[in-house]
Amino acid sequence: MDQDSHCTAETELLEAVSRITTSSTTSPSDEEVNRPKAEISCQVRKENPEKEDTQDSSTTLSPNSSMTTKELQEYWRNEKRQCKQIKLLFEIPSTRIVEHHLSKYVMYKIIILQTGSFDSNKSVIERRYSDFEKLHRNLLEEFSEEMEDVTFPKKTLTGNFTEEIINERKLAFKDYLRLLYSMKYIRRSKKFIDFLTRPELQEAYSCLRGGQYTKALEILLEVIGLQERLTRGNPVSVVPTLCAIVVCHKDLDNPASAFEYGEKALSRLCVHTSHRYYIPLLETMITLAYELGKDFLSLQEKLEEWKTKKDPIRVFTLKELAVREYVQ
Repeated sequence: MDQDSHCTAETELLEAVSRITTSSTTSPSDEEVNRPKAEISCQVRKENPEKEDTQDSSTTLSPNSSMTTKELQEYWRNEKRQCKQIKLLFEIPSTRIVEHHLSKYVMYKIIILQTGSFDSNKSVIERRYSDFEKLHRNLLEEFSEEMEDVTFPKKTLTGNFTEEIINERKLAFKDYLRLLYSMKYIRRSKKFIDFLTRPELQEAYSCLRGGQYTKALEILLEVIGLQERLTRGNPVSVVPTLCAIVVCHKDLDNPASAFEYGEKALSRLCVHTSHRYYIPLLETMITLAYELGKDFLSLQEKLEEWKTKKDPIRVFTLKELAVREYVQ
């Protein structure tokens, strides 16, 4: 919400309080009786509105005219929280130097925070200079015009591990990520999203294929939040990760948790019944629902309906699909 909207809303609040105070000492007219005493609306102004980047602000809510000043102030605070845009911030608070056999490099700790939230909804990842460099090259191939004025920290022949150089790069990479995220087409691009999520997903699926379900689940639960926030305009893209979480919970004998994440995945596929995960997920959900004593008939009906419309084809199980993800 910009400063002008802020001021307008504050003025409306003061006027609303004034009307309520006046109504206690004067008799209202017929027109005033039929009109809400205070109407506070919250609108978000943007140069380029993006439907998936803002919450629905089309509904105007009106507080009850009998509210006290304190209640109106609390109402206004809640309205601001609801209308606040959800964006991501990037911080690089620390680094560590890694020495592996004959190689030596710096790992940058990146914390990705969600604005407008006071919970612990943050993600922590690590990337090295060569990861940033690869991202930059890949983005230049696809977004040459957008990247025209984006600068990238250059390599130095010496001094790469000095405190001065490392601190300079920490600031440079933080600004670099913020700038990339500010550009709509880049932040939505697969290359940018892969940079922030792919290494962790690859590790998780490797653990899953090796039967290390507890470790795989731990990583997947860490990355799914970030993945969802990065792909808000494309909810279907997180279905494989949600299904991998289902597989892990199921193999760890946590059917209730598996069913919970399965429902999330199914909700994203309700209009994408041709998706490769749809039928394997339905079959798994039927099994879980039966085990948990839940309604499985509606799921069975969906499965039968799909089978009558599609030609019989070989369908992998949910686990077979999951282990095939991120295979090098």
